[in-house]
Order: sequence, then structure tokens, then C-alpha cells
Amino acid sequence: MYTYYISVGSNLGKREGYIQTALDTLQTVDGVMSVISSTLLETEPWGNTNQGVFLNGVFRCESTIEPIDMLHLLQGLEQAANRDRKVHWGPRTLDLDIILVFDESGALLQVNTPELIVPHPYFWERNFVLEPLAELWPEFSYQGQSIRQRAQELQEA
Repeated sequence: MYTYYISVGSNLGKREGYIQTALDTLQTVDGVMSVISSTLLETEPWGNTNQGVFLNGVFRCESTIEPIDMLHLLQGLEQAANRDRKVHWGPRTLDLDIILVFDESGALLQVNTPELIVPHPYFWERNFVLEPLAELWPEFSYQGQSIRQRAQELQEA
């Protein structure tokens, strides 16, 4: 059994609808249980900033699905939302990224393949991930720093 934290974002079309459909679909997948969502926040784009405002949040779920198979499941949800991957960090109908994965003992999984890197390499640099993650797990800390401290640090930068 794994615990997944998945960042979710959309800045094209019916943003909330794309995110809600992904959440609803994830809740129906065999091997995926206890799916919950943080509050969704409007945030400015990160990286490629010449695009519309995002709606961002984090999903948490329990699952028996292996990380690479979860990645493929999430990519399928993005495709169902007509995700276009032509521009790196560009506008998108739906973006689902595995941020963190924990095994049943609570240990953080490290995945480093050409297809998937966990923990997500930029999650600790993005308030649009940290704020909703802190809502779901306020006691979380990473590399010796609490999520609240890190979010505050990024806001002040």
C-alpha cells in the first residue's frame, strides 16, 4: 500500500471541471482508496509566466498501484482532459504530478527513472504545491524544515 500526494493544476478552459473530473475518476479506479483534495487555489504561473492564472491543489490517496503505473494512470487522466504537451511549463487543461510517495511503513520512496522522479524535483520550490500540501499534512517536514517554515520562506523571497 502506498500513500500518494499528487499536485493538480489547470489554467485552460473549465479549470475546476477538469480537476473535479480527475478527482471523481481517480475515486473509481480499482486499487485507489481514500482520495481527498485540498482546497483549490488560484496561483500565478511558475516557470513560463506568460500564460493564464492556474487553479492548483493537491490530492492525497492510498493505493496498491505501483508508482510507475500511477504515473501512467495520471497521464491517462490528462489525456482524457485533452492535455497538450507542446510547450514546456505551458498552458494546460490538466496537470497531475506525483509529488511524494510513502510506503506502508511511512518511509518516503525515492524513484529516479527517465520517466518518473519522486520526490518531485521542484515541489519544495513551489508554494502552489506547498500551501495545499500543508492543508492536507500540516506536520510535514522535508530535509529538516517544516512545510510551514518553507512556505513562509518562499513567500518572503
